[in-house]
Amino acid sequence: MTTRALHVAEPPAHYRVRQPLVVDCSVLAASVFQENTQELAQHHMLHSELHAPYLLQVELANVALKKLRQGFGEESRAGLLRALEIDVDLHRVEVQEVAALANQYRLSAYDASYLWLAGELHAPLATFDEKLAAAAREYLAKLS
Repeated sequence: MTTRALHVAEPPAHYRVRQPLVVDCSVLAASVFQENTQELAQHHMLHSELHAPYLLQVELANVALKKLRQGFGEESRAGLLRALEIDVDLHRVEVQEVAALANQYRLSAYDASYLWLAGELHAPLATFDEKLAAAAREYLAKLS
């Protein structure tokens, strides 16, 4: 299994006591399904106020389903239970703005939802997805 790099792109700093952090499914899944990047994901989430679009719940369920179908039934169930214990503020997204970002950066609407939320919150975005990370670096750097 190859090790993936964690990418954290962020706008200029304007943080609260607990820094907000938008986490995508790849980061939460690494943590709750005990993937080889679990420690890295947990380290970056540790002292942050976590945020994600509502679609995170469905994406985590999809990861669990894939693991179940691969024969990892217990890990799948345990991972979903761990996911329920993590305090993540879930947000609605503006679909037209998400679609525009998806088109601009050639992302899926799912990935663009995380990017849009990071922009709305002026918060860093943590992901293991290199394409989303590149888009986030460019997009978030333009925010003021």
